[in-house]
Amino acid sequence: MFLSVFDIFKIGVGPSSSHTMGPMTAAARFLADLRGGGVKEPGAGDLAALRCSLHGSLAFTGKGHATDRAVILGFAGFEPHTLDPDRAEVIEARIRAEAMVTPPDLPPLRFDPSIDLVFDYGPPLPGHANGMILQAFDRAGNLYMEETYYSIGGGFVLTARELAGQDQGGASALHAEKAEAGFPYPFGSAAEMLAMGRTADMTIAQMKWANEACLMPRAKLRDRVDAIWAAMDDCIERGLRMEGELPGGLRVKRRARAIHEQLKAEAGTNIAQPHTVNDWLSVYAMAVNEENAAGGRVVTSPTNGAAGVLPAVMRYYRDHCIGATEEGRRNFLMVAAAIGGLIKHNASISGAEVGCQGEVGSASAMAAAGLCAALGGTNEQVENAAEIALEHHLGMTCDPVAGLVQVPCIERNGLGAIKAVSAASLALRGDGTHFIPLDNCIEAMRQTGIDMSHKYKETSQGGLAVNIPEC
Repeated sequence: MFLSVFDIFKIGVGPSSSHTMGPMTAAARFLADLRGGGVKEPGAGDLAALRCSLHGSLAFTGKGHATDRAVILGFAGFEPHTLDPDRAEVIEARIRAEAMVTPPDLPPLRFDPSIDLVFDYGPPLPGHANGMILQAFDRAGNLYMEETYYSIGGGFVLTARELAGQDQGGASALHAEKAEAGFPYPFGSAAEMLAMGRTADMTIAQMKWANEACLMPRAKLRDRVDAIWAAMDDCIERGLRMEGELPGGLRVKRRARAIHEQLKAEAGTNIAQPHTVNDWLSVYAMAVNEENAAGGRVVTSPTNGAAGVLPAVMRYYRDHCIGATEEGRRNFLMVAAAIGGLIKHNASISGAEVGCQGEVGSASAMAAAGLCAALGGTNEQVENAAEIALEHHLGMTCDPVAGLVQVPCIERNGLGAIKAVSAASLALRGDGTHFIPLDNCIEAMRQTGIDMSHKYKETSQGGLAVNIPEC
C-alpha cells in the first residue's frame, strides 16, 4: 500500500478538507471533463449551464463548512492549492449577483447559486456520507453531462465509478499494484510495516523515504517535505498574530494570540506551572484551527478539521524538545504520513464517515508516531505510540455546533496534541510490546464508525451541536 506524504499533507484552504477542499476539487474535475475529458450525453446541444446538488453531510453542514462557496469557486476555475482568498471573495460576489460563471477555456455558463446549488436533506447517496452530483445542461435544458463525486476525507475525491472500483479491488489488489509499480516497501498494515522493517533492518522513516524516492529525486523530495512544514509553521504564526471574531455567526473569539502573549510573559520566570507545556501545545494547535475556521491557508493533517494537532506537536518538538534536528523533523513527517496512510487505507479519516475519531484521533496517532520516531523510538515503539493515541480517541463523535469547524473542534485539536505527546512518551518508556496492535485498533475505529449514529457524524444533529445555550 502506498499513499504519498503529499497525498496525506495537502496545502489548501479552510474550513474543511472534506466539505470545502473536496467539493472545490470535484467542481474543478468536472470542468476538466467538460473541456474534453468526459463523454457528453448523446444528442446534447451546446454547453450552457451548470447545477450541483449536495447530499448527506455535505448538505446538513455544508453552509457552516462553506461548501456552497467551495462549489461556486470551483465552477469559477479555482482549486484549493492555488486559491487567492482576496480575489476569490470578489469573484464569488460577482457570480452570486450575475448568476454566471466564466471558467477558463469554457464558454460563459449560467449558474445561479440560489437555484442551481441544492442542499438535499434527504437520504445520503449510497457510496459515502459526503456525496454530490454535478450536472451540465445545453441551451434547451437537456442534460449535457453528469457525474457523481464523493469527498471521502482529507481532500480526497472519487467519482462513483472510482469508489466502486476501489471497493471491488480490495486491499490485496492495491498491494500488488503498488508493488508492481516499483515501490519497495508497499506495506498495507502495521504488521506488514513492522515485518518489512525487521527484514530490511530499516526504520519506518527509511522505508517511507525509499518509497517516496521512487517518485522524484531525493533533493526535490526533501525540498517539498520542507515546504509542507513551512506552510504548517506559517499557519501557526498567522494564528498567533490574529485577533477578533471568527466568521459564521457564533461570535467565537480567537484566543490563541492572547494565550500566547501570556505564555511568553511567563517564560523564564518561576511562576509557570510544570503543566504549562500543555498550554504551549494547545496554543499552537488552536492557532492553526482558528486560521482554518477563518478560511485561511492550512495543510490537511490528515484533514482540515484536525489540521492543528500535528503542526502543534512538530512545533513542540522543534522548540521544546532536547536534541531536535531538521532531519528529525523530516522523519517526523514521513512516519506520520505512513501511519495516516494505514488509517485511511484500512478505515477512514472522514468525520462524516466515522466521526471525529477518524479526524482528531487519526491526527493524534500520526503525531504520536512522528514524535516517537523523531526522538529515536524503534519501529515497535512508534507503532505502540500510534496505537495508544488512537485507542484513546475511539468513539469520539463529530458534532460541530452550527456546522462550523469551531466548537468543539478548535480546543479538540489542542487536546489531541497533548494526547499525542503523552502517547509518544509512554511508548518510549516501554520496549514496544503491548496488548492491542495498531491494526486491531484501526479496525475497532472502523467498526465503531459503522455503528455510530449518523447524528454524530458531521451532521450537527446530535451531541454538542444540539445542546447549546438558548439565548
